Amino acid sequence: MGIRDLLGEVASTYDRTAGSRKDVVGQKVLRRVASRTDLALPLGFKAEGHGGQTTPAATPWIGIFAEEGDKDPKRGLYLAYIFSADLKNVSLTLQQGITWLEERLGRGRAREEHLRHHAARLRRAVRRQERQGWVNEPELRDNAARPRAYEAASVIARTYDTGALPSDVTLMEDLLNGITFLRQVQEADRVWWQSDSADALEMSYDPAGHSARVVDPLAGFHPKDSGDYVVEIKARQQVKRRSHEKLVKDFGDHIVERGYNPITHLQHPKDLVLRRQGEETGGPEWLVEAKIVRNGNPTAAVREALGQLFEYRHFLYGEDSRPLLVGLFSEDIGVYAPYLEGQGIASVWQSGEEWDGSPSSRSWGMTTT
Repeated sequence: MGIRDLLGEVASTYDRTAGSRKDVVGQKVLRRVASRTDLALPLGFKAEGHGGQTTPAATPWIGIFAEEGDKDPKRGLYLAYIFSADLKNVSLTLQQGITWLEERLGRGRAREEHLRHHAARLRRAVRRQERQGWVNEPELRDNAARPRAYEAASVIARTYDTGALPSDVTLMEDLLNGITFLRQVQEADRVWWQSDSADALEMSYDPAGHSARVVDPLAGFHPKDSGDYVVEIKARQQVKRRSHEKLVKDFGDHIVERGYNPITHLQHPKDLVLRRQGEETGGPEWLVEAKIVRNGNPTAAVREALGQLFEYRHFLYGEDSRPLLVGLFSEDIGVYAPYLEGQGIASVWQSGEEWDGSPSSRSWGMTTT
């Protein structure tokens, strides 16, 4: 017995019309998956079968989860064997959680577009040569909301014919590859969100489906509150100062006078994006990372800005849409300005009531000195 036998057993016994009672054969098979010891799963992983609760699932599935860590299929990333509605195929798919999005986006097209958009971003974490034999989305052949969401939520999938399943060795090789893909994609996913915050959701989903032309140059600029706020850390309080947000706001107010549109709306986790006024579509984009210089020492701020700009450019942009990079600082960064220029990163900093910067930022008209 093994994964091959389990998949074959589900395909031959599951009957959506038989209901979801505990005595239904196909439901029994799925409910017993968690207690099976013959699946020879990779160390640290466990399986769970899902055939629906009060209503039988249109597309039954078996989740593969790490024994430690988040294994909630309602959100997060996980692997699953999902059967097509006609049971002719089963796909090993790297899935995004779908249930938690219902409250914000509903169960229809908006959720599917959000999932598909984010899946395309995450897919870049898996090198093209590693994806040979894998597809983006499985075909589940059912028009219900949940199967459509499963298709949209797929980052990468490997589909099998249930009438001619490969050997357990081949299935295990694919599963090990899937686990490798999962870990790669989880690292990329970390860049965008670490919680279900509104900003994280807005980053990936634009309800309009595309960016509308900006008439008001500040229409997309919504800097956060610059007031102090309190956070609890290990049973003690710390007062955090939102000087970062004030830096972004001050620069946004300045840069709009230099002919740019500063945009923060729908840009999380990016601090700020700039586009020239009148060139919102098709023109160049500047990716700005803002950092506060602490105690007159710019070293840490420069390192963080450099790392995040490169990381965001790699994960958030395609090869044909690379942005120009700008480090925004609260004060002069000295010898680090030519260092960043050498890395292809312009720099801008506050200088009293003025704005100074490196040669690139000056050539772009972003400074006042």
